[in-house]
Order: sequence, then C-alpha cells, then structure tokens
Amino acid sequence: MGKIINMAILNIEFKAKINDLVALEQKLQSLNPIFIGEDNQIDTYYTVQLGRLKLREGNIENALIWYNRQNIVGPKQSDILLYKHLPDKTLKDILGKLHSIKIIVEKKRRIYFVENVKIHFDIVENLGTFLEVEAIDNTGDVEIEKLQEQCNYFAHFFGIEQSNYMKNSYSDMLVDSNFTNKHLQ
Repeated sequence: MGKIINMAILNIEFKAKINDLVALEQKLQSLNPIFIGEDNQIDTYYTVQLGRLKLREGNIENALIWYNRQNIVGPKQSDILLYKHLPDKTLKDILGKLHSIKIIVEKKRRIYFVENVKIHFDIVENLGTFLEVEAIDNTGDVEIEKLQEQCNYFAHFFGIEQSNYMKNSYSDMLVDSNFTNKHLQ
C-alpha cells in the first residue's frame, strides 16, 4: 500500500502560454533539475462554493486538491489543501454524488523540481502549451517573500513577458465562453 499524505501548502505560482516547450525544457537543463516524469493527467473539477476542488488522476500524481487563489495576471498566491492517495474509483464516485462536475481537463505534463520549485511543461487538450511554475512551501518554513523571489527568478529565466501570463486556471479557460483562440496565439 502506498503512502497517503495530507498537507496544507502555500505557494506562489504562475502559468504562461508558450509556443516552444522543447526550447524552455532544454534551457531548464542548465539548472540540473530533478525530472519526476511525464504524467498523463485527468483533472475533474467540481462545483463548490469557495475556491476550486479537483480530483487529479495520473500515472504519477493522484490527489484530491482544494485551492483558493485570485485570477490575476502574473505570479499569485495559492492556498492549497492536498490529499495524496492511491488511485481509487470510490473517491471519484463519492465526489460525484456530492458535487456536480464543472469541467474535466486532460493534459500531458512533464514535471521537474529545482529545490522547492516545481516546474511543469503542459500540453492541455483544447488549449495548447503552457509553462507553470510553483514555488512551494509545504513545511511552513519558507517566507512568502522567498517564494515570490523564486517565482520571479524563473519568470525572468524563461523570458516570460507580461503578455504570456495567464490569469485563469485551465478549467476556467475551458469553461469561459469568451476565451477564444486569439488568447492562445
């Protein structure tokens, strides 16, 4: 039986629309990151009154994740409750009985770590290619200013411009009927 982990997490994160995943992933190699692997993820988002609730099913990451963050452009704070678990159909069945499904997001994600910073190179079905950076404090020992500095460092390192930042989650982008292909170019 696998290890089950429950934790409260604070992170500063950003998501950016990018065109050349390969070039940025190659650039990251200069920092000697730890490659976790490539995860085929299905995130089922549920309708909730506060924040966002998603069940992540993947070949690497499986978790029930509640998070709250503002939809603003650029690096932003997320408050997260994370329940890592073994794949279990019963959990999905229970959630389906308690909450209506808002949207399902399917993506292929390449996952790296540089210290406490998690870097994702995502190919999201019906949306395109994205870079996501999360400076994570899951111990309560990292100052929020340090997380912000780390996020800013990686934005600069990857050459992210203001126009590349995405303010919404993938789920919001898919749900938002005003989100058109012009935002994805």
